[in-house]
Amino acid sequence: MSGQGLFISFEGIDGSGKSTQARLLAGVLRETGREVVLTREPGGSTGAEEIRKLVLEGAGDRWSPETEVLLFTAARRDHLERVIAPALGRGAVVISDRFADSTRVYQGVGRADLRPLVDDLHRLVIGQEPDLTLLIDIDPATGLARAGARGGGEARFESFGLALQERLRAGFLALAGEVPERVVVIDGAREAQAVASEVARVVAARLA
Repeated sequence: MSGQGLFISFEGIDGSGKSTQARLLAGVLRETGREVVLTREPGGSTGAEEIRKLVLEGAGDRWSPETEVLLFTAARRDHLERVIAPALGRGAVVISDRFADSTRVYQGVGRADLRPLVDDLHRLVIGQEPDLTLLIDIDPATGLARAGARGGGEARFESFGLALQERLRAGFLALAGEVPERVVVIDGAREAQAVASEVARVVAARLA
């Protein structure tokens, strides 16, 4: 475990349902009496939330993939310093809706071939991995339809279309194969409560 606490991240393509599952898991763990910090990326701290607006809103060509990597890394560093590390240090369970794996996949293989740059920056500036990552896997067309139905202004990555979502799914599954001791793939095509039950079982086993 990281320090005294437990660091859990949720990953997946847009519309996978990971945000819902992160909230449900937080509720389950709080009912057991644990302190839970539910957070998100990009964002989670005041400075990182400002960067979130820059990268998730606006035209698709607003930033190059290289600039995105730098922005996401800056947001992650602030998030780590101000929220994640202090919470882990006092023994809390931190649940983050996305972390470094999203940058590895979105900018590392989805938008461009920048994985070496992403990994180097992570090693130099972040140096923290989750103890457990839950990858909510779903068909890209289904996920894109769900994401589109949400509406709102944070649709920059969805605007790149289905081809990007397909590359992202393949990238996440490949990453799960790289670090199977950390990443657990969960079938997200089921009802939310069925997914939540499996997530809770996986987390309970890790806590035990």
